[in-house]
Amino acid sequence: MSLPLIGILRGVTPEEVVEIAKAVLAAGITHIEVPLNSPNPLESIRLLAETLGEHAVIGAGTVLTPAQVRDVQAAGGGLIVSPNCRPAVIAETHRLGMASWPGIVTPSEAFDALEAGATGLKLFPAVQVGLEGMKAVRAVLPTGTLLYAVGGVGIDNFAEWRAAGVDGAGLGSALYKPGQGAAQVGKQAQALVDAWLAGEQ
Repeated sequence: MSLPLIGILRGVTPEEVVEIAKAVLAAGITHIEVPLNSPNPLESIRLLAETLGEHAVIGAGTVLTPAQVRDVQAAGGGLIVSPNCRPAVIAETHRLGMASWPGIVTPSEAFDALEAGATGLKLFPAVQVGLEGMKAVRAVLPTGTLLYAVGGVGIDNFAEWRAAGVDGAGLGSALYKPGQGAAQVGKQAQALVDAWLAGEQ
């Protein structure tokens, strides 16, 4: 079973991305994004799609325009994650048959995203919205809407966020920081997975 976690490799380079992503995948995180403000991100996505595409969903983060969506698809990506809610980006992602995770804070953004065809919603930054704010948004969303918390969510508070109603999480600097090697990232990935699973109890 795939865990509802997205690994964010912001700042990763093409030279190191495959080994780092393999370490993330080995821990059980099967959705991996390379933010487009990383060095040569489309090359990293292409390499990941070629080497790990059968075992993981590969894509891009910080996607801001429909043209970028098309670029990611051309590189072999199938996942589009954004920090904001732009219906044109979501619609293009949906049209191309890719998974769309736009960033939302307010109910208005959430419903605009769902209307445009979003796969799920990325509550970002979750630390700013807080647990009470998230519960207020969650309460008005249609049944079955997937809501992932990103930004300030990790080992220390997974259980609280899960109990409050989030379905998954995006893992950024707690998973990977530029300069870290595959072995270290693998340990961090495993610790995050263990903490997420512990929150089920």
